[in-house]
Amino acid sequence: MSGPATPEPAGPDAGLLDPVRAGSPAEAATGDTAFMRALLDAEAALTRAQAALGTAPAEAARAVTDAAADPYRFDARSLALRALDGGNPVIPLVADLTAAAGEWGAYVHRGATSQDILDTAAMLVAARTLEAVLADLARTEAALAALAAAHRDTPMPGRTLTQHAVPTTFGLKAAGWRSLVLDARDRLTAVRDRLPAQLGGAAGTLAAFARTSDGPGPEADRVLALPAAYARELGLAVPHLPWHTLRTPVADLAGALALTAGALGKLAADVLTLSRTEIAEVAEGTGGGSSAMPHKANPVRATLVASAARRAPHLAASLYACLPAEDERPAGAWHAEWEPLRELLRLTGGAAHHTAALAEGLRVDAAAMRAHLDLTGGLLASERLAGALAPHLGRARARALLTELAARSRAEGRALADLLAEAAAADVPELAGTDLADPTHLTALTDPTRATGLAGPLTDRALERR
Repeated sequence: MSGPATPEPAGPDAGLLDPVRAGSPAEAATGDTAFMRALLDAEAALTRAQAALGTAPAEAARAVTDAAADPYRFDARSLALRALDGGNPVIPLVADLTAAAGEWGAYVHRGATSQDILDTAAMLVAARTLEAVLADLARTEAALAALAAAHRDTPMPGRTLTQHAVPTTFGLKAAGWRSLVLDARDRLTAVRDRLPAQLGGAAGTLAAFARTSDGPGPEADRVLALPAAYARELGLAVPHLPWHTLRTPVADLAGALALTAGALGKLAADVLTLSRTEIAEVAEGTGGGSSAMPHKANPVRATLVASAARRAPHLAASLYACLPAEDERPAGAWHAEWEPLRELLRLTGGAAHHTAALAEGLRVDAAAMRAHLDLTGGLLASERLAGALAPHLGRARARALLTELAARSRAEGRALADLLAEAAAADVPELAGTDLADPTHLTALTDPTRATGLAGPLTDRALERR
């Protein structure tokens, strides 16, 4: 009987099983060092804000800021293990930072509660990560705008429920992707600008920051001004109230991140479909290899983005589930947010980074798109034909005729225009002598490249959005 497994040595999360975020800017912005940096920034900013309002010496602000300047001064693994005693890493960090600040250590964390610091640090990490995400979305938007303009009039099959439907253009498809990217950008920008600092003390009353008894007066005014001064030190939004159990900021962030991942996932899903071997209308600029099949060039970036889009909603749901937080400090709900929030930031950031590269390198095969338009012998223009036939036959009869001829076209492998010309000559006297009995006219009418509707103007309209 074998003994227990030897524990693996503690070490950093290298992203071995998460290539979506490995090496991305979002990974660097959300790692343990980044969170340590944010926790220390939050602590130092609190002392500086108190000094700015005259409730702490300027020397204390300088000393605490200096002590907090280097995140590598503090052992993240030690903090993680010591956090078991109090349930969060702020408690042991405060002890270490207090010691590092020397004679001014009494001004570390003065009046705050652990959640003030950890919530504020989470908002700092989110704000810093979103800068990288927004930069990648800007790259994606620019690349998609160029694709949409270049392929404004490139016809391709429109597909609904997996089947050829009516013709569209690749320009309109790319413009639609860009519209989703801009939707994500706008929501992330709005959320980033509203990310608030957190400061309320033990039960959200700011009581520990007041040196005198409760009641109005200069001391109360100074304490009420502290959250705003704190937020200014950090570049975060001023909180209207302490939000220890009012988790709107986290829920809004979760929603915007999940929407972003889903928007990018739509682009990825289309690329995955259109890059199938039997379709091959688009291809990634640099395909990925296979461990077993040397001939393959897999759409790896689209695959990774699609995987992020599938994981993100569940992480957002975990954060939404933390909204009903009881009392003035919840047991478990707040703690349950930390890892899902970090993972959601990482996934969305990684997806944005891969999508930017995907859009910039995407290859479009207009010839393949054109060839596929002819696969169904003009059936893609049936909607257009129905509109031309209706004035002569009525809508119901026109539809019935085209349904019958479409079935024959598929069964006999003949062009819809030829079948309609025969029907007009032999079976539909209402069409005799009209253009709809002329094979040449019918060939032009069933040309799918002439049936893209207002795809061009719609693309132009979409590209006007900034």
